[in-house]
Amino acid sequence: MDLIKAQVVVIGAGPGGYAAAFYAADQGKQVILIEKDEKLGGVCLNRGCIPSKALLHASKMIHEAKESEKRGISFGDPKIELGKLRDWKNSILSKLSGGIVALAKSRGVEVMHGRGIFEDSHTLRVETSSGQKFIQFEHAIIATGSRAALPRVFDLGNPRIMTSRGALEVEEIPQELLVIGGGYIGMELGSVYAMLGSRVTLVEALPAIIAAADPDLVRPVAQYAADHFKEVRLNTKIVSMSTKGAKIQVTVEFPDGTKKDELYDRVLVSVGRVPSNKDLGLENTKVELDDKGFIKVNNHQQTKDTNIFAIGDCVGGMMLAHKASKEARVAVEVITGSDSLWDNFAVPAVVFTDPEIAWVGLTEQEARQQGKKIKVAKFPWSASGRALTYDRTDGLTKIIVCEETERVLGVGIVGHGAGELIGEGALALEMGATVRDIAETIHAHPTLSETLMESAEAFFGHATHLTGPKRSH
Repeated sequence: MDLIKAQVVVIGAGPGGYAAAFYAADQGKQVILIEKDEKLGGVCLNRGCIPSKALLHASKMIHEAKESEKRGISFGDPKIELGKLRDWKNSILSKLSGGIVALAKSRGVEVMHGRGIFEDSHTLRVETSSGQKFIQFEHAIIATGSRAALPRVFDLGNPRIMTSRGALEVEEIPQELLVIGGGYIGMELGSVYAMLGSRVTLVEALPAIIAAADPDLVRPVAQYAADHFKEVRLNTKIVSMSTKGAKIQVTVEFPDGTKKDELYDRVLVSVGRVPSNKDLGLENTKVELDDKGFIKVNNHQQTKDTNIFAIGDCVGGMMLAHKASKEARVAVEVITGSDSLWDNFAVPAVVFTDPEIAWVGLTEQEARQQGKKIKVAKFPWSASGRALTYDRTDGLTKIIVCEETERVLGVGIVGHGAGELIGEGALALEMGATVRDIAETIHAHPTLSETLMESAEAFFGHATHLTGPKRSH
């Protein structure tokens, strides 16, 4: 067989994979990037982060138009043309995916479309439309991502039962929509459909939505859902589903144990994601999986085969595009001879609900569970002039501070644009900043970023727009 030789082969062209391929090429490596789909960009670009944020922005315009009435600006009832909405959303995806193709070409990265399968620890077989190709590599980076989990009890083969992928196609606006799962995806897409006009019922098996975030940050989002969803049911389970005519019949088990059959036009299942690590031929290598199917790696992103690396969703942890991109850099730096390590302490998380929730570092819950001695400084957005001009005083900024060293351990924000603001918190953690560093940094007025400065000032008891107990210096 003819062998194609490569210094680095990357399997999967999502945010982790293409970042790894491009960085390796920038370091002078000869790189082949393998992608089984027609478009580059992976789940995030084509079926996740980007299309969901486009739809969130578009649908939020409906809510903002209604809210403008109290400011003396009125609009007529919205006319929603789903075809145009889909075309606009898809145009964004095409531009971004085309941009990745151009970037690969400019860097000299060879892109090969097909399914990669390991023959051994140095050989990859790629099944392409034109036949099989074999690549002999020095190093491989697995970046195959994840897919939406669809438990067998929900998998009826009925397109009215959707995962996030189907929901993002917006084929129709169902009158009655059931969302199973109150995490990131369920809350974001539930919000999209609620703003488009669906009556959304959300069911969450846990006692709270977005359980990873601190309860005080979740509270405004829970209030929004209570106001705009038909119903939010906590501690509630879905026992079974079946097709009944043009609807989905769902058996719901409530917290008291009672059960009820209900009918919905569509159901969105958003109960997590599972790694896409099957059928890669990993059994022909030394690569090991954990009991959930994630690839085991060390803090250099190396598998048990030290020349094979893995990054992103396929290794588990926080399933975030920016985490995958950072892990890509770690892997490439190790390949090129640096002693780079993965440290997940300053990975920001953002939930693009209304309002947005963002946090980085330790949450207050985590810090207390770890027994750390902390002080928590908070600044409510009701005291922010800029928040008032946005009519968005439902926000809160908080800083988790080590009591002994006054070092910033975590930052949490809920409010309009929290996802943009959390970058300052991530930088503070990365730089090892103290709360005084933030307090003494001049922030522009009037801005929402001031809430970080005022939170820090509140720690010392002298926030300009708050009154509170003073701390000794």
